[in-house]
Amino acid sequence: MKFETKMAAWIPLSLKMSPSASWGCRFLLGEKHSSNKLRKSLADFYRRGYAVTVQEAPVEENGSSAARFSGPLDHYTGLIRDGSLREDEHQRAVLEKLEQLHKTLGGYSNIPTSIFSKFFTKPKAPQGYYIFGDVGTGKTMVMDMFYSYVETDKKKRVHFHGFMLDVHKRIHRLKQRMPKRKAGKMAKSYDPIAPVAEEISEEACLLCFDEFQVTDIADAMILKQLFENLFLNGVVVVATSNRPPEDLYKNGLQRVNFVPFIAVLQRYCQTLRLDSGIDYRKRNRPSAGKLYFLASEPDAEATLDKMFDELAFKQNDITRPRVLNVHNRKVRLNKACGTIADCTFEELCDRPLGASDYLEISRLFDTVFIRHIPLLTLNKKTQARRLITLVDALYDHKVRVVILADYPLEDIFVHEGDHGHDEGHIELMDDLGLKREEASNLSIFSGEEEMFAFQRTVSRLTEMQTEEYWLDGDRSAKPQV
Repeated sequence: MKFETKMAAWIPLSLKMSPSASWGCRFLLGEKHSSNKLRKSLADFYRRGYAVTVQEAPVEENGSSAARFSGPLDHYTGLIRDGSLREDEHQRAVLEKLEQLHKTLGGYSNIPTSIFSKFFTKPKAPQGYYIFGDVGTGKTMVMDMFYSYVETDKKKRVHFHGFMLDVHKRIHRLKQRMPKRKAGKMAKSYDPIAPVAEEISEEACLLCFDEFQVTDIADAMILKQLFENLFLNGVVVVATSNRPPEDLYKNGLQRVNFVPFIAVLQRYCQTLRLDSGIDYRKRNRPSAGKLYFLASEPDAEATLDKMFDELAFKQNDITRPRVLNVHNRKVRLNKACGTIADCTFEELCDRPLGASDYLEISRLFDTVFIRHIPLLTLNKKTQARRLITLVDALYDHKVRVVILADYPLEDIFVHEGDHGHDEGHIELMDDLGLKREEASNLSIFSGEEEMFAFQRTVSRLTEMQTEEYWLDGDRSAKPQV
């Protein structure tokens, strides 16, 4: 799969902007705005050409720019002046840096313009940025604002998890092309990472990553070589994360082999901290109604049944099982109707599903019911990790959720006390020759990474219960692009 670098059709911010950026804008609004005024005040914003996947600012028929802003910082200042955003000095400080990079990238290319330029030194790529801070502080918003104004058709903005899935697909494809080893002969060693990095470099000179995090050992072991080659090929990287660079893959398995990547990242990307101390997703916003139910509440199950039936009634389909085809694997969902899926936690998180499965669910459905989420203790951290990945995918695609759980959202994942390890982890400890005490410090066994990432999940699920998110997630009200 190659990155799409063609000009995207311009559509309003509310349809194309990532949820983090869109909601960063909405939650920065002053208290004086009501729900109706909110939509009215944002209408002008939507018309100004802020769509994060377009490659250039849209142009009106008379040839003038539809956007009256010169760049991301001017845009941010204008929104504050109009009363659409509230001033945040931390966001402004980051945008001042991104404004300079925006100007530097004007006319930049990492590909030789002629056959003769191959023989000369490539122009030095400008340094990128790694933006980290607590959840909900507007990191994605400022990055997307920057991205929308970079004038090149060779840029890509992608969730880091999705990017790594694509990298592994490319590696697999290149390995499949290798000639098969002849009987009795040793196969020649082949390292596909440099060619994959070159492919990506030809497709994009700017990569913007949302949610830069490393939890998979397969990712951790290749990042240094992959990014070293990307940087040497002139790719500029801007990334957002909840962790500082030195805490990436913290306490991960074989982390000693990962640590050199941190030095590479810090050499090519300046670290910026964006911490205003405010989670804008959790600010009081009009609710979409009750969307998070406790199993202890009377008739909770029947209430969800009724909600599903009401939504399904509007679909041009019947309620039936659905079988999804994900990379030649069959994933069965027991109950769905049109763009509505009614699932259990067991269906989605007890089975060995991953990001690619959740991305396919997010593509096909605009509303997902998740029933019977249990208390997630240490011996269920594998399921907790899947839930985190699932919510990330649903949130990034503005999929609406209705949840039935055993505990309130803030209390659903617990780490205190000795909850033991599941059998799979005990077997892995034995295979690695690790004692229980040694393994307890590794994030794969301790649950530390899941606890950290679950703060983002709670923040996102809180936002996903608001009226604005629910309305934005209704795909039937939007034109298909």
